[in-house]
Amino acid sequence: MPAPLRIAVLECDTPLPNIHDRYNGYGGVFTELLKASAKALNQPAQLDPETGLDISKWDVVNTTEYPNLEDVDAVLLTGSSACPSRRDSAIPWNTHTGDTTEHNSFEDTPWINRLVEFTQQVLAQDRVRLLGICFGHQIVGRALGARVGRSDQGWEIAVCDMDLTEKGKELFGLEKIRIQQMHQDVVFNCPDNVTLLGSSPRCEVQGMYAPRRFVTVQGHPEFTGWIEKEIIETRAKAGVFDEVQAQDALSRAGNEHDGIAIGATFLKFLLE
Repeated sequence: MPAPLRIAVLECDTPLPNIHDRYNGYGGVFTELLKASAKALNQPAQLDPETGLDISKWDVVNTTEYPNLEDVDAVLLTGSSACPSRRDSAIPWNTHTGDTTEHNSFEDTPWINRLVEFTQQVLAQDRVRLLGICFGHQIVGRALGARVGRSDQGWEIAVCDMDLTEKGKELFGLEKIRIQQMHQDVVFNCPDNVTLLGSSPRCEVQGMYAPRRFVTVQGHPEFTGWIEKEIIETRAKAGVFDEVQAQDALSRAGNEHDGIAIGATFLKFLLE
């Protein structure tokens, strides 16, 4: 039997209470996705869905502890809340935890700066691979010198199409990806020597790839329809989304999407 695939999940946020209670943090959400993706990959000789994943969870917002790269095979950077402002207030509002902590990938705050520095350490070596999801995708872009910031296209929410480049089609084995979205921050340009995987009308850089180094996506393959609806409804109540935005997003939140197929692609990449 091959040794378990050791994946360090860097939790860049705390989920809403209902989501946290069900999954015990975003590490739990990704554990569910990766186990289901391992089953879909259907390569038990390489990766047993029950015993082949050794997933550790690291709270990088509230602690300064990070995994030793010698002890892991891959690092996964999760999404974060991106602290949108309420329409009726200039005060940042974290609709995941209810506080005013900054969670923007472009902020000059201690925990985000530490995360960027650690990401650069991962990128500087050639054994441990990197996966970046939403905020994590943006952190990888920032670590590589790309411009990261608030999009002038507004929010991209719920299940949306991601148009794939030729490399994206080859990597994911699909002509187009349907993926849950929850962001208004973006990577504005694909860094040098990095391959663009796809785009959408609201986000030019939807995914990035470097062979044997990293894969990132702006969307949320780990989000179920239930998770997406919880976030949409909470942000609507907080005044982040207006009624039209919320109803449009809720109408698409339960649509079929390719989250497990994307997760399977992540695992296949890690096993190469």
